[in-house]
Formats: sequence, structure tokens, C-alpha cells
Amino acid sequence: MKKIFILFGIIMGILGFSQTSNASVEKSVTGLQIGFLGIDIYNELKISDAIALRSQFSLNPSIWGGDLYTTTNFAFSPSISLMPKYYYNIDRRVEKEKNVTNNSANYLALKIEYFPNWFVISNADNVMVNDAIYFTPNYGIRRNFGKQFNYELRIGLGIGKILKDNYPTQLRPDLSFKIGYDF
Repeated sequence: MKKIFILFGIIMGILGFSQTSNASVEKSVTGLQIGFLGIDIYNELKISDAIALRSQFSLNPSIWGGDLYTTTNFAFSPSISLMPKYYYNIDRRVEKEKNVTNNSANYLALKIEYFPNWFVISNADNVMVNDAIYFTPNYGIRRNFGKQFNYELRIGLGIGKILKDNYPTQLRPDLSFKIGYDF
């Protein structure tokens, strides 16, 4: 009888661990991220168990100066973007009992980013940007620490165009490392 209970316990343990997980991205995550390459205010909205749509408003920094210029100047210009993100390893992270809070997982994404000439914050006069649009496939890692803090690394190479006559299509690298807070 004791052997039957032990065998029953082992079988139930195996069945309990072999169940498929119900891992899913969060319904909605809103936050702010800051890094050397800009400031983002974002919202990630759940589309399916592994896909979220990130909408984002960013301020992108620029700096110029040195021997060719009389002063060193800086500017912040806005961009808006949509980025469907496929969190491909969220199930595996749940199975390994790792933190998946606020979409803490690896992802593949397609970033569609528009740079409008709405405003520029700068220490120089009459600085403007040309309207542009870029499409960038990305690979990224998002992790949380503490209850509400996160960091995110994203890398990609995209293609885009300045929306004026006689500008060629351009390749544009996308590299971002930011630390953030989820509200």
C-alpha cells in the first residue's frame, strides 16, 4: 500500500509539472523610461497571450559641437511610435518560475517610428527637424527589479526616409538601453 501511495505521488507530481502554463503578457503596462539615448512615455496593450502593442512618445537627444562649431549645442526632438512586440519566451520564463511581471521577457518587435517637426527644445536658435518615418525590426530584453522598476535593452537595424523631396532611403541603427518605472 505504501508503494502505491508513493507511485501515485510521483505520477501526480509529474502531471502537475507537465501542465501547460497560462503565461500571458499584462493587460496594460504604462511607464516612463530614461536612458542616454532619450526619454520614453509608453503603454503596452495586450493583443494576445504573447503579443503586446507598445505606443510611445519619445524625446530624442542630439548634440553637436567641437572644433567645427563655436559652441556645443544640444536639442531634444519628439517622435511617436507603434511597436507590436512578440514575447517569445514568456511561457519558458513561467515554467522556470522566473519573474514575468509587467512583461518581463525577451521579445521580437517591429518599430514604426515617425519624427514630426512639432517642436525642438534646444539651446540654439532656429533648430528644426525634417519629418521622417522609419521601420525597424528589433530584438529586445525587458526585465524588472523591485516592484515597479525595469530595464530594457533593444537593438535593431531599420530602413526609412526623410519625408522631403530628393532624400534617399536610409538605413538607421536602433540601439536603446533604458531604465524605467511602471505606474
